[in-house]
Amino acid sequence: MGSKERYHWLAQNVKVSGVDDMVLLSKINEDAITENLKKRYMDDYIFTYIGPVLISVNPFKQLPYFTDREVELYQGAAQYENPPHIYALADNMYRNMMIDNENQCVIISGESGAGKTVAAKFIMSYVSKVSGGGDKVQHVKDIILQSNPLLEAFGNAKTVRNNNSSRFGKYFEIQFSRGGAPDGGKISNFLLEKTRVVSQNPGERSFHIYYQMLEGASSEQRENLGVTTPDYYFYLNQSGTYTVEDMNDKKEFLDTMEAMSVVVGLSVEEQDSVLQLVAGILHLGNISFREENNYAVVESQDFLAFPAFLLGVPQDGLCSKLTSRMMDSKWGGTTESIAVTLSTEQACFSRDALSKALYTRLFDFLVDCVNKAIQKDQEEFNIGVLDIYGFEIFQRNGFEQFCINFVNEKLQQIFIELTLKAEQDEYVQEGIQWTPIEYFNNKVVCDLIESKLNPLGLMSVLDDVCATMHAKGEGADQTLLQKLQGQIGSHEHFSSWNKGFIIHHYAGKVSYDVSGFCERNRDVLFNDIIELMQSSEFPFIRALFTENLEVEKRGRPSTASSKIKKQANSLVQTLMKCTPHYIRCIKPNETKRPRDWEDNRARHQVEYLGLRENIRVRRAGYAYRRAFNKFLQRYAILTKETWPRWKGKERQGVLHLLNSVHMDQDQFQLGKTKVFIKAPESLFLLEEMRERKYNGYARVIQKAWRKHIAVRKYVKMREEASDVLLNKKERRRNSINRNFVGDYLGTENHPEIRQFVGRRERIDFADVVVKFDRRFRTVKRDLILTPKFLYLIGREKVKQGPDKGQIQEVLKRKIELNKIQSVSLSTLQDDFFIVHEEEYDSVLQSIFKTEFLSLLVKRYQEKTQKKLPLKFNNLLEFKVKKGGWGPFSSSGSRQIQFQDGQGDEAVLKPSGKVLQVSIGPGLPKNSISTRVIETSHSHLRPLITVGVMLGPVSGPGAGSTNCSLVHCRLQRRRSKEVKPLPGSGRPKPAPKPKPRSPQCRALYAYDAQDTDELSFNSDDVMEILTEDASGWWFGRLRGREGMFPGNYVEKI
Repeated sequence: MGSKERYHWLAQNVKVSGVDDMVLLSKINEDAITENLKKRYMDDYIFTYIGPVLISVNPFKQLPYFTDREVELYQGAAQYENPPHIYALADNMYRNMMIDNENQCVIISGESGAGKTVAAKFIMSYVSKVSGGGDKVQHVKDIILQSNPLLEAFGNAKTVRNNNSSRFGKYFEIQFSRGGAPDGGKISNFLLEKTRVVSQNPGERSFHIYYQMLEGASSEQRENLGVTTPDYYFYLNQSGTYTVEDMNDKKEFLDTMEAMSVVVGLSVEEQDSVLQLVAGILHLGNISFREENNYAVVESQDFLAFPAFLLGVPQDGLCSKLTSRMMDSKWGGTTESIAVTLSTEQACFSRDALSKALYTRLFDFLVDCVNKAIQKDQEEFNIGVLDIYGFEIFQRNGFEQFCINFVNEKLQQIFIELTLKAEQDEYVQEGIQWTPIEYFNNKVVCDLIESKLNPLGLMSVLDDVCATMHAKGEGADQTLLQKLQGQIGSHEHFSSWNKGFIIHHYAGKVSYDVSGFCERNRDVLFNDIIELMQSSEFPFIRALFTENLEVEKRGRPSTASSKIKKQANSLVQTLMKCTPHYIRCIKPNETKRPRDWEDNRARHQVEYLGLRENIRVRRAGYAYRRAFNKFLQRYAILTKETWPRWKGKERQGVLHLLNSVHMDQDQFQLGKTKVFIKAPESLFLLEEMRERKYNGYARVIQKAWRKHIAVRKYVKMREEASDVLLNKKERRRNSINRNFVGDYLGTENHPEIRQFVGRRERIDFADVVVKFDRRFRTVKRDLILTPKFLYLIGREKVKQGPDKGQIQEVLKRKIELNKIQSVSLSTLQDDFFIVHEEEYDSVLQSIFKTEFLSLLVKRYQEKTQKKLPLKFNNLLEFKVKKGGWGPFSSSGSRQIQFQDGQGDEAVLKPSGKVLQVSIGPGLPKNSISTRVIETSHSHLRPLITVGVMLGPVSGPGAGSTNCSLVHCRLQRRRSKEVKPLPGSGRPKPAPKPKPRSPQCRALYAYDAQDTDELSFNSDDVMEILTEDASGWWFGRLRGREGMFPGNYVEKI
């Protein structure tokens, strides 16, 4: 068995793979960084830090560390406490937003196929899980997470480098209330690769929705839409690729349709309209043209019928608008409209322009639907997640790659500005001692592309050429190339070649083929076609074309590059207003297979992502910087002089705080307005001390509040518990007026028990009970009840390994509350009850059954909205678990027969498959609690605890658990009516010789359940030979040695 199967990835005894934080590398160069990432990748550690920056390597497979367990581990934890993980970054964002009241964003960058979209999903999933809220908030969470299938269906496609490549940019803002609950959201989309609608490269596909619809549509839908197999459609058959490995188009079509109806809330009619439009685009693509008298005519009228029908326009009208257009001609002072017949090339362009416009507007409509479903009137705080397709370098790079790479260049500029340049500039401004570090600033490349000043940028030159362009043709593209050579040909990051130009991007040199640049930049959809769509008989299609053509005729039409430039700069402004976080994604290979590492490819990405410079700045710089007032506000609670308000100068207050935690002088510097802390460990020290303070005060408040509400809740709790058994079961004399404690095991002090329960799961009840097996043999179990689960925990000896012979806690059973079918009890005063579950039943005996059952009934109703069936009968039947051997081996049922007997203690007589239980009469079934609640602070008064929130015990009030356990013991003594406390009315015993070992006195009687245990009576004195952390001690009584529960005794 391999180590990955034996150990969890967080275990301390797994193999160390490289360094978690590359700031700690002994050598800082591209080779050392690449080698470290490779070591970790090959051992399935895909995350690595550079200070706060997260490096993520695409594993090309599912990994096991994205479960609820990891969510609990990283929630509220400091970065150094756990291995690098995307959950740590997400938690840091969420906590910073809540504490500092500042918007956060994460910029996920990397080339296509590096895993950016998956990273974005993990962040949104984590934030959704750790943030609270009611039904409305849950609705928002559902839309945020479940809108992904819809957006991916219409916005993702298979490329040669990525089977599920995002072909659009998405900035998803999750909006939060001041309480930290997500109550709104907004998606901004840009750069949809609309040319993919009409053509794809070999080995690629169009958008997923086409293949999903053709595979998953019902026979009725197929007939209504007139669709068949993908190879029939010109828009799909150019690449020869129709399927994707590990992608089920038929199943994903159902997910897409569910997202449309359930998540976004589209009506059935709207869903039909969406599919109708998608199918209409496919049919449009099959309209072909031939040349007749130098003009285009439709080759086959048959191919016009279905697209015209699906788009709701006349067939002849569609034919006319695809082969001709109206052109305005100005002569003198008048404007005259002239009909211009198109060439076959122009007709194809017109057809494709309509198809791209229909698809783009449909995509915008779907994004707007998602936004309307989660929109929020007033914005408070938000976390933004940027997922945009990465840097692209293909064999042939066109206008689309130029736009994509420009946006990536802008994002790289943000990274440089905020992590390299701004950091060093800030040190100078604040007067911090600093040795400057050189790096490549790509602003010069951004200016080369977008500058409006002399020298003009490439986009400005492109727009000028398009403004003077009158017809489609190669001439315009050649004119563009000549102008570029003339105006920016001497730029150090630009060069030209015979078919286009080369830009020296931050990610490397990219050669662009200038063919089609001008036409794609013009982004023209003739007014004739817009008017045709506005005349559609379908309101859905008319609503997609809302232009006022009379107004738009007067201005110069905007180009694709100007729109992209505007969107990119708007995005940059939005990101710069947030506190940024960074994920740098790396694609380890081109094969898209796990555990395949291409050194040269990985090293190239390490180089152009600037990881070496990033490490050098982090090592030489300061991990944390904060304005004096913000620092004081955050850490004021650490000293009484600064809490609640520092009265002196802010600088002196900061210095006082740092000195109070004994931080070394070389670990921080005070600038003019900010404090700078060098090592992350020093910051973690401050955070940990702050958490301790808050935790301590919270416990003081919690303890006082519990005391306050205990008196008010006690009577109600006792009455509710009595009602469970009222008129149905006899009561025991010593339990009817008993106080409730809840956690009789003191689980806060027993991590070996608590390990089986969720970290933030509240414990309502915990006690040692007796469990009966199929042969009616008894064994002790720890019974734990939480709002979701019922746990039975046992103990076993370790049979092998370094801990051989030691007793270890084992989870014997975990039952979901909603899986419980009923609970059975007798009508007598015994302590038996049977928990019935679908697979098999559990027979238990507990002196605190009334308290347990009242809590179980309440939690079951909260979980299922139904009442838990309680059955009372003196002949109870229960199912046993499959297994075993001999006469008891088969699965089946057993019976327990209850009958009247003598005394308050049950007498058990097993006989075959029946257990006879005899017990004397108890209090009448209609008995109710009569005890008046004590309000004095007597030492006998218990700490009434309905539930215990698991967490570290520290600070004021940490000792309350011990008090609670003392009260638990007193409760047990009252319930069993054992002998009084030692010394209560009895003569003082004679002094005994000094024992050779520690001794303890039994608080109450215990009957051994196994052969290796000791039986004893109340007040028996035993020698303690071994105290085990599990709570089971080893001792000696009257010459016999054995184990006994440590919470049944007290040391003397």
